[in-house]
Amino acid sequence: MNTFGNLFTLTSFGESHGRAIGGVVDGMPAGIPLDMEYIQRELNRRRPGQSSIVSSRKENDRVEFLSGIFEGKTTGTPIGFLVYNENQHSSDYDNLREVFRPSHADYTYTQKYGVRDHRGGGRSSARETIARCVAGALAKLVLTRLGIEVWAYTSQVGELSLSGDYNRYDFDEIEKNPVRCPDADMAKRMEEYIGKVKSEGDTVGGVVTCVVRHVPAGLGEPVFDKLHAALGRAMLSINAVKGFEYGMGFRGVRYRGSQMNDVFETQQGKIVARTNHSGGIQGGISNGEDIYFRVAFKPVATLLKDIETVDSQGNPTVLRAKGRHDPCVLPRAVPVVEAMAAMVILDYYLLAQSHKL
Repeated sequence: MNTFGNLFTLTSFGESHGRAIGGVVDGMPAGIPLDMEYIQRELNRRRPGQSSIVSSRKENDRVEFLSGIFEGKTTGTPIGFLVYNENQHSSDYDNLREVFRPSHADYTYTQKYGVRDHRGGGRSSARETIARCVAGALAKLVLTRLGIEVWAYTSQVGELSLSGDYNRYDFDEIEKNPVRCPDADMAKRMEEYIGKVKSEGDTVGGVVTCVVRHVPAGLGEPVFDKLHAALGRAMLSINAVKGFEYGMGFRGVRYRGSQMNDVFETQQGKIVARTNHSGGIQGGISNGEDIYFRVAFKPVATLLKDIETVDSQGNPTVLRAKGRHDPCVLPRAVPVVEAMAAMVILDYYLLAQSHKL
């Protein structure tokens, strides 16, 4: 259950305080030039220690490829890779060995396996998303050749939320601030708010919006493997995600069908939709319009303040967590959302090639 995808697949392995995080990507098309600078840049967007509003853990997160590459290009064979852990402070977690942190995977892992790695959450740690970002970067290298773009950004932190749809914003602004919000004024407010929450030993959640442009019509399966279902599964597999909606999502229930239908018309000899309430997907299959969706992230469960809980014997206790934790996952979650979206779109692009001769 550690493998994702159908034709383009990622199998990931490793724990937060183990020797390394790694993975194997299979189904990568052959002959794709490996842009190491681009791949490392994608990992840098996810790594800790990049600003004052994320975890201060210092990791270089340098990826080492072990296979599937020859003379700078992919060979079509499995691509194995490793990212070594270099800055673990495992002693920070000694007090968690026999204690269940509220809203964490501590209790559920113990019930499922009878054993758990208490150091940083082990396999349940968001550090596992390193493997996703490597695989996502590889997928993006292919999608770029197909003209497909994947953009994600922070659209909400707590009660602070961008207004209007994604077309109002300049995506070139996303990487110009530590929150990864395309609106400079809102980004500053969000950053200040996250800093305030952090100073109080608390955490806050929010929403990441993702837009995928220039997706050809016809991607997705009509029944159980609808494209939006695949995207939802991918997003809900990310740590701390609590919700997924695409297109108009839950807002659409307020309107009538006459208001929600995306009317088709012909522009310059091409059939297009006049509106895009469907979010680029109809009947589980892409229709050629922009695919857009929102992913809700809960507040990080680890608080740097006293928390009531119980130990492994069920005895009441008070926990004060130590270590280096994110007060808000949104800034580092943005590249993870992009990575998962890129893997899904490439996987379904490859599947679509098998439906017609």
